[in-house]
Amino acid sequence: MENVRLGIIGMGNMGSTHARKILGEQVTKVTLSAIADADPERLKKFPEIPAFPTGEELIKSGKVDAVLIATPHYDHTPLGIAALEAGLHVLVEKPISVHKADCERLIQAYEKTSSPKPVFAAMFNQRTDPAYSKVRDLINRGEIGGILRVNWIITDWFRTESYYASGGWRATWGGEGGGVLLNQCPHQLDLLQWLCGMPEEVTGFCAFGKYHEIEVEDDVTTFLRYPNGATGVFVTSTGEAPGTNRLEITGDRGRIVVEERKITFLRTTEPVREFSKSCPGGFTKPETWTIDIPVEGPGGQHVAIMQNFADAILEGKDLIAPAVEGIHSVELANAILLSAFENRSISLPISSEEYETVLKKKIEQSTFVKKAPTEPVEPTDFDKSF
Repeated sequence: MENVRLGIIGMGNMGSTHARKILGEQVTKVTLSAIADADPERLKKFPEIPAFPTGEELIKSGKVDAVLIATPHYDHTPLGIAALEAGLHVLVEKPISVHKADCERLIQAYEKTSSPKPVFAAMFNQRTDPAYSKVRDLINRGEIGGILRVNWIITDWFRTESYYASGGWRATWGGEGGGVLLNQCPHQLDLLQWLCGMPEEVTGFCAFGKYHEIEVEDDVTTFLRYPNGATGVFVTSTGEAPGTNRLEITGDRGRIVVEERKITFLRTTEPVREFSKSCPGGFTKPETWTIDIPVEGPGGQHVAIMQNFADAILEGKDLIAPAVEGIHSVELANAILLSAFENRSISLPISSEEYETVLKKKIEQSTFVKKAPTEPVEPTDFDKSF
C-alpha cells in the first residue's frame, strides 16, 4: 500500500474541515476515497468524492482502508466497532465514546481484532502542541520532581447561543451526553492525565445551563486528589469571555506555568522538602531560577494526527494518541458529572455500569426542548476554535 484510502464518516464541521485539509494535500500519502453523512446537502459540498448516506454503507463499500469517524458522539462506538470488525484502520474524533462503558466496548472490539492489528487512533490533536509535549518531557525527566499540585483554568472555550443552535444533538443528554466536559474539554482532560496521571478521587461542581439555554454543563469546577497525595483544581466554562487558559504544575523542584503560548519554569536549586528539613532559617526560601522555555507555534494539530495515523498504517510508526488511551479522559468527565449529580466525591476507577445507568436515566427523564434558531445559523469557521 502506497497511499491510505480514507473514508470520513460525518461531514459536519469537523469532518468537512478534515476533508478540506486532505484535499488540500496538507496530509501526504492519504487519498480521500469516500464520505458519508445522513444529510445529502453536506455531501454535495464534495461532489467529486464517492458518497454514502450511512457510515455502515461506507464501511462495507470496499473503497477504503481506513475511516475517520467525525459523527455526533454516541455514534463513535457502534461505527468504530463496525469498522474494526471489518478490518479497517480507525481514527476517531474526541471523545472516543460518551461514557466509560461504551469506551470499554469499543476497546474490546479492537482487542478482539486479529494480528496484524489495525491502527486505532484518537484525534487528540493538542498532544502535538510543543508547549504540552515539552512540559511532559520535563515531568518525565524528573526536572520538576514529584508533583505536588496541578491547577488548570481553561475558560476560553466561549460559545454562543448560535453555536448550540447549530445542531439538534448539541448540548443534550441524549444527543451529546454532556456539555463542555464531553465536547470542548476532552482535550484538556486528556492532557491532564497524559501529564500528571489519573487522580484517585474527584469532587465536581457543575452548573447546567448557567450561561446558555441548554440542559448540560457549561460551567465546571473540580477538585482532584492523586494517589501520591498531590491535589489539583480543574476549572472550565463556555460562558466566560475573554476567558483564561493557564496550566500550573507545582513539584518538589519548582513550578511550571503554561499561559499565552509561553512556558515559564521557576526551578529551585534543590528539592524543596530537603531544603525545608536542612535550612536553619525559619523564613528562608530556596534559591529559584526563572527559565523561559521557547515555544514555536501550536504544532501540527489535526493535520499532524492524520499524518501520524497514515504513517502508522504505512510505516508502523508509533501513534501520538492511541485510541485505547481515550478512555481516561472519558472516565474523568463521567466521574466529574457523577459527582455533581450525586453531590459527593467519586473514587476512581468508576463503575462503568453505574454511570451508564445514571446517564440513561438522565436521558429518559429529560424534558428539555431545544429552541430552533430564529435566524439561519452562520457557517462555522472551525479554525477559530482550535
